[in-house]
This record gives sequence, C-alpha cells and structure tokens, in this order.
Amino acid sequence: MQIGAGPTYLAPAVSSLPIRPVASAASPLTRAALAPATPSPALGDEQAASAREEADRSSAPSTQSAGRQDKAEPSPQQQRLEQLEIAELATRDREVRAHEQAHAAVGGSYAGAPSYTYARGPDGQRYAVAGEVSIDSSAVAGDPQATLSKMEIIVRAALAPTEPSAQDLRVAAQAQAQMVQARVELAELQRSQAAAGQAERAQPGEAAEPAQQGDDPEASRQPPGSSAADLDLYRRTAELPDSAPLIDLRG
Repeated sequence: MQIGAGPTYLAPAVSSLPIRPVASAASPLTRAALAPATPSPALGDEQAASAREEADRSSAPSTQSAGRQDKAEPSPQQQRLEQLEIAELATRDREVRAHEQAHAAVGGSYAGAPSYTYARGPDGQRYAVAGEVSIDSSAVAGDPQATLSKMEIIVRAALAPTEPSAQDLRVAAQAQAQMVQARVELAELQRSQAAAGQAERAQPGEAAEPAQQGDDPEASRQPPGSSAADLDLYRRTAELPDSAPLIDLRG
C-alpha cells in the first residue's frame, strides 16, 4: 500500500451510472485502525524470534541450576563408590600408622620419627598411604659388645610390625650380619685380654722370689739342714767373752 498521491480517476456521468449506495470514505490510517491486527509476515518473524530468545533466557537459569544440583547431589551408585573408597583409605591409614609406630617404639633412640605420604579422599580428608622411619644401623666403633647390643635392638625394631615389608627384612638381615661380625671381634678381644692378664700375673711372681731370698742375709749363710734353735745357739756362743774357759769334750 502506498501512501501519497496517485493517478487521477475520472468518474462517469451520473445519468449513465445506476444508483448505488455510497460508502463513506476513510483514510488509510483509519482503515488500518479499524481493521483487525494482523501482523505482516516480516513483523511476525521478528516477534517469534524475540519470543524464542525470551524463552531461552528464562529456561537457561533453570538448566544451570539443574546442573549444579546434579553436581551437589551425586547418584546413589556414585555415593556407594565414594564410601567404599573412603573406607579403603581409612583402613590403609590405620595400617600404615601402626606399622611405622611399631618401628619407632621398638627402635627407641636409634629410630627417628615416622613420616607419611598422604592421599586426599573424596571427602576432602588426607589419608596416610605410605610411611617410613629412619633407623641408625651403624656399628659402634671400637666396642663390639655395644655393637652387638645395638644390632639386637635394630633386628627387633625391623621385625616389630605384624607384616614386615621387604625393606624391613633387608634391614634385619644386615643387622644380623653385623651381629656375627661383632661376636667374632668380641671373642678376639676377650682372648687378648685374657692373655694380657696372665702375663701381668706372671711378672710380679718372678720378681718377688729374689726379694724374699734377700730379706734375711743370715738365712743365706745358714747351712742346709740347720734350724732356728741352732742359729740362736750359734749367736749366743759368739757373744761369750774370750777369757771364758773352753771345754774340750772328747770321747
């Protein structure tokens, strides 16, 4: 429809036309106002597209909220799997801690504090999945008896857990080998100490015999078979004055 000037229209003479009812003229705007609201095809497409966009925008929050709800609330099967995983991690945590604490308790001053490796479970908690305890397994220098006592403690500490690991068994084997070496060194030390003691006891005995013999000079001049009474008689006789008469006993 065009709004504006149009071609000139010539009406026929009144006499030549039959009489017809004359309809009132109306402007295009008035007809448009009185006519039913029927949108043009282009305008209908635009309104339909706009309506779809509004519907998409209104449905988008509900879709996102549904996605968040699915993440917040896992399915029953997923919940069971997470519970099983948490139970396994908790059991492993107890076993690891008991294992390492047994090493540390028996090792005493030769063992360090336990250290652990952790894993995070579905519940956000940390669980110990591995651990270790440092232990001093070196020999005591110059003291095989102390080394022997120390290695006995190391062996007990290595085998303290209910189920020793392969590393625990290797530490125990090394400590037992050092115990054998310490026993050999201890036996040699004891033999050398015994020999030195015998030599010390023999030397004072040999030096005492000449001293005992030199204590009494008269005893060295005493003839064999003489007694103390004979010696006393000899001394009194020697003390007599020279003017005393001598008795010659003859038979």
